[in-house]
Amino acid sequence: MNAATAGGPAGPVRRGTGTLRRVRRVAGTRPWVAAVFLLPAFVLLGALVVYPIGFSIYRSLFDASGDGFVGLGNYGELFTDERIRIALKNNVIWVVVAPTVATALGLIFAVLTERVRWGTAFKLVVFMPMAISMLAAGIIFRLVYDQDPERGVANAVWVGVHDTFAEPAPYPGAKPRPNAGLTTSGGSYTTAKPVRAGAPAQLPLVAVQPGDLGGARPATAARPEPGKVTGTVWLDFTRGGGGSPNIVDRSEKGLPGVTVEAVKGGKTVASTTTGPDGRFALPDRADGALLRLPASNFAAAYNGVNWLGPALVTPAIIGAYVWMWAGFAMVLIAAGLAGMPRELLEAARVDGANEWQVFRRVTVPLLAPVLIVVLVTLMINVLKIFDLVYIIAPGSSLKDANVLALQLFQSSFGTDVDQGIGSAIAVFLLLLVLPVMYVNLRRLRKERSR
Repeated sequence: MNAATAGGPAGPVRRGTGTLRRVRRVAGTRPWVAAVFLLPAFVLLGALVVYPIGFSIYRSLFDASGDGFVGLGNYGELFTDERIRIALKNNVIWVVVAPTVATALGLIFAVLTERVRWGTAFKLVVFMPMAISMLAAGIIFRLVYDQDPERGVANAVWVGVHDTFAEPAPYPGAKPRPNAGLTTSGGSYTTAKPVRAGAPAQLPLVAVQPGDLGGARPATAARPEPGKVTGTVWLDFTRGGGGSPNIVDRSEKGLPGVTVEAVKGGKTVASTTTGPDGRFALPDRADGALLRLPASNFAAAYNGVNWLGPALVTPAIIGAYVWMWAGFAMVLIAAGLAGMPRELLEAARVDGANEWQVFRRVTVPLLAPVLIVVLVTLMINVLKIFDLVYIIAPGSSLKDANVLALQLFQSSFGTDVDQGIGSAIAVFLLLLVLPVMYVNLRRLRKERSR
């Protein structure tokens, strides 16, 4: 009995000790085995991350040749060099505007498409730009922002809207024929001598574009009319040569729709518009006046907005970025929206809240974690933006569209190479990214602890 009693406890103790040893052997003994498995990852991490960061910090302390130690001099130049200051200012604009606009659009798209039948198709279309590389997107938007309305979609739309509300000039760029007795003043053409009733005035023009002659008829020489000042405005040009200068020939076209004014003492006393064959007639009060063709007849055609000029190049490129990444934001927000408890939304509606109040006080607060993820991800992405700026911005505006990543490339590998400055910019970009990464990691830890 005593032996059994004594041996009873001893058996389980020995079995427990063996079990603990086996558990330890499986769970964490043999640290060299873990090291062997982790070694390739550590090697890659050191070669691709730790070494480049360390070398960049070291190189940023030397001059362009790499021999002269300058300490923090390169970092001081980041805030004194004009190009880098412009790049820093543009980076601030990018970080504030681009992620905010892309996230806001993604939120709007995700909420609105949840209630329509074709929401899935719309989401597919909006997300599709994510499948395009930055290079391809840059080429696309370089064409979209082309100054020529015949090529650039943005200016084609803009010019179309402008011309809907502002009538374009009928004959942009037209000029008086030399020795035709017309003087130029501020874009207007005026007769050198006063005109008289009963003596038709001849107002020949040249340099009229063929496309502007759509409704023109063959020009007709004006006939004298009692008590009226008459005349003809026509294109004094015969295709293939021939014809007489300052004389209406059979094959020449009249210029319809030209405004003709009679001016006395600097004041307009009468005005009319030419007919399909270029003829016009003014009342007797125009007798003894000078005839003027106002500049509005010949003003250059509206050519749209210079989207890639110094003033608009950065907003234009941000627009291209938002076009690409709004779909990314929409998909993530839509995923968060799908997991939202619907009973909370219905309870808010039952309590009398309208749709705007439900969106602002229920939907947005519940989506706050997802919105922060999207916003932080886009902020990190924006700090590295390079491709779009380099491709879209023309050479004349590249300085005004400059960002830190592009300046890093230009300083390190461009025509004016200074790898000390380039390394300093790289370290500075790393320092800008670290706070954003810290906030993101802290948020992830809080979510795991819940």
